[in-house]
Amino acid sequence: MEGGQYNPRTVEEVFRDFKGRRAGMIKALTTDVEEFYQQCDPEKENLCLYGFPNEQWEVNLPAEEVPPELPEPALGINFARDGMQEKDWLSLVAVHSDAWLLSVAFYFGARFGFDKTDRKRLFSMINDLPTIFEVVTGSAKKQSKEKSSVSNSSNKSKSSSKGGRPSESVKYSKPVQAKDEEEVVDGEDEEEHGDTLCGACGENYAADEFWICCDMCEKWFHGKCVKITPARAEHIKQYKCPSCSNKRARP
Repeated sequence: MEGGQYNPRTVEEVFRDFKGRRAGMIKALTTDVEEFYQQCDPEKENLCLYGFPNEQWEVNLPAEEVPPELPEPALGINFARDGMQEKDWLSLVAVHSDAWLLSVAFYFGARFGFDKTDRKRLFSMINDLPTIFEVVTGSAKKQSKEKSSVSNSSNKSKSSSKGGRPSESVKYSKPVQAKDEEEVVDGEDEEEHGDTLCGACGENYAADEFWICCDMCEKWFHGKCVKITPARAEHIKQYKCPSCSNKRARP
């Protein structure tokens, strides 16, 4: 397996490895969900979802060597696919993926002799990120919806004052630079949006990045994660994220 060829040895390297694998698995369960769904054919043998440090993912059979070089992900994720609601099945895969990521990270910690302080620091760094389950189900974003709504009304007032089109500007989570006198005070915008998470990669809001909101599920996404540029967004009347678009296409 590709994942066994890189051995991080410090807390920072293990955390970087964790983030890369996590990003790949989130991609499989969100932006690449159509392809992931098709690859998990229940007629095939026991399949696993792997995430790699380079932010790629793969559905494959488990490693043949016993014991394996790295801990193995949950086996047979494809068998339950057609016996559950799709969102419940994806949530189940997400939970097992979270467990696998932790097992890999602490496998490296044990193998390279992390002490109590190292393990605590590693877990603290991991714990600052939302879990894959939280990203996939949106449960980490209960407060973000309120923040999105504040951002929407703020965007409307800003675009109106500039003669823009409010219905389109609602999609942007970036317009932070207008109306300095009443809005950007003591980093208020960062506080407003700091907990907003990208529905694709799970990373936090950053004021210098372009974001777009799905009009169906109301999740926010980095433009780069869903391949939407600000120029292209200007011509989209109703944006549907990859997950919502795929739901419509599948029975």
